[in-house]
Amino acid sequence: MIIREHYIKPIREFYDSDLIKIITGIRRSGKSVILQQILQEIRERTDNIIFINFEDRRMSTNIPNGNALIDHVEKNRKEGKCYLFFDEVQVLEGWQDACKTLRLYDYSLFITGSNSKLLSGEFTKELSGRYVSFRVRPFVYKEILEYASELGKKDVSVTDYLVWGGFPKRFEFDSPDAQRRYLEDLDDTIILNDLIHRHKIMKPNLFKSLVNFALRSNGRIVSAKSVHEYVKKEHEKCSVNTVMKYLDYLEEAYIIETVKRYSTRTKRELSYYRKIYDADVALNSLRCMDNRFDLTHNLENVVYNELIYMGYKVWVYDNAGKEIDFLAQRGNKKYFVQVAYSVAEDKAYTREFDAFRGIDNLSQKILITNDDIDYSTSAVRHMKLRDFLLMDSLDDR
Repeated sequence: MIIREHYIKPIREFYDSDLIKIITGIRRSGKSVILQQILQEIRERTDNIIFINFEDRRMSTNIPNGNALIDHVEKNRKEGKCYLFFDEVQVLEGWQDACKTLRLYDYSLFITGSNSKLLSGEFTKELSGRYVSFRVRPFVYKEILEYASELGKKDVSVTDYLVWGGFPKRFEFDSPDAQRRYLEDLDDTIILNDLIHRHKIMKPNLFKSLVNFALRSNGRIVSAKSVHEYVKKEHEKCSVNTVMKYLDYLEEAYIIETVKRYSTRTKRELSYYRKIYDADVALNSLRCMDNRFDLTHNLENVVYNELIYMGYKVWVYDNAGKEIDFLAQRGNKKYFVQVAYSVAEDKAYTREFDAFRGIDNLSQKILITNDDIDYSTSAVRHMKLRDFLLMDSLDDR
C-alpha cells in the first residue's frame, strides 16, 4: 500500500504528545492502513506498542468493555512511554472512559473510527483541548495512479474514476466484475451492518429508500422536505423528523456531506440550503441501472472531493440568483469554480460562463470540464479535468 504522506505528515508531529489522536473517515477509506503505517514508523524506535483491532472478534470477546481494556493495557505494557493503537474503537462499550483514563498516564494514544460521534457529545466536551482529529478519505486520482503503479497495473482512466471512485481495495482486483462485487459488498456492509444494526432501525426498507435517494442525489440541492416527499410515495408512514434523523446517520458515518450556500445578498451562509455530496462516487454508480452512470453529477462530486483534499473550504455560491458550484477558499485566496461535463455545445457554453457574470476580477474564476479543447477567456480560466486532478493547488499551471 502506498504511503499516504498527505495524512501521515500532519499526524507525525503529535506522535509523542499526550493528546489523543483521532483518525476518522468512511469505512474502508484506508484508516487502518494509515494507523499501521504510523505504528511501523514508531516501531523503528521502540517496541513498547500495543495494537488492538476491535473488529477482530477474538479481541472483542476477551476485551468486552472499557475496564477490561485498561486491564489489558496495564498487563501488556512495558516501562516508559507506551504507544496505543485502537482500530475501530467505537464498537467497544465504555471506550470513551477508557481513553480518557489512559491519556492521563504515560501513553500516546491513537484511535480510529468510522463514526463522527467519535468527535461529538460528552467525550469531546470533556476532552476539550486534549485531542486532535484527522479525517481520511478514499483515494483521490493522484493516489489512484500511484497505487496502480505500485500494483504494476496500467494507469486508471479518468472515466473509471468518475464511475467507480477511489475506495483503495478495489484496485487490488483485476476484473471490473470483481471490483463491482467488492463495492457492492462494501455498500451492504456500510448500510446494513453499520447503520441499520447500529441504530436498531425498525423500518429498514424505509431507510434503504432514503439512502438510495440521497446517494443518487449527489451534486443536487436537498432538503428534508424533498427527501420526505420522495420517500413517502412508497412509505406512507414517514415523518420529516424521521427523514432528518436518517440523513444525520449518513453524515455521522461519513457517507455523505452537505455543503452550505453562501449568498451574495446576505453575505452569509444560508443554513437551510444544502447540496449533497457522496464520500465516493461509487455509492451513486452502484445505484444506476443499465450502466447509465451519472457522469455529470459524479464529475462535480469528484471536484468537490479533490478540493477538500487540497485543503480548500468550500461553499455553493449564489451569484445574484445564478449558482456557481463552488466558492473555494484556502488562506486569503478565493476561487469561483464552475463544473460541467462539457461546454462544447453553445447552450452549455453560454450557461456556464454566464454564471460568472458580475463577479469582479479580484478572485480567480475557473471552469473545469472534461473537454480536451481549451476554452479559457481573458476572464475565466478553463481547466481540463485530468489536468485539475493532477494538481496540488488551483494555482498550479
